[in-house]
Amino acid sequence: MKFYRLCLLAFLFIAQTVQAERTVLVWETGKDLETSYDVVYKSLEDNRFFVVFEPDIQKNLSHFAERWGKDYNRNGLEGIRSMIFCNGWYANAVSNADPDMLALCPLHITLVQKDGNTRVLFTRPTVIAADSKALDVAREIEQGVSKALDEAIAALKTEQKK
Repeated sequence: MKFYRLCLLAFLFIAQTVQAERTVLVWETGKDLETSYDVVYKSLEDNRFFVVFEPDIQKNLSHFAERWGKDYNRNGLEGIRSMIFCNGWYANAVSNADPDMLALCPLHITLVQKDGNTRVLFTRPTVIAADSKALDVAREIEQGVSKALDEAIAALKTEQKK
């Protein structure tokens, strides 16, 4: 029985480690896309990540609904929008550390709505820059964007309680 407990503990430890190393960070807003979008946008800008482009991916994909037939939107997503954003100071710091990591610039998040709830998705710069001299800067960027998104989610949750 001790062996099974030990195996279970090892499995749980590995599962937590794998979870900690996810490539994409995910936040649940508890709100629809439009409400979430506005709050997330403001929080990014308040944290000095300036939105430079706002593609409405769902709208663009919808033009192919007839052509793709049953393969169109099989997950029943109600909306997909992205925010492309940048911080000039970080872009300069990344270029100084490892010019190839400018592939991170500009940054982006994607908001996806399903069943009236929005998820915010962010590809972790630290995963991309894991073997780069820009890893420390990527860590700062990831922490800064995560802070902005945490603040946005907190604001949306506070609004929800009112």
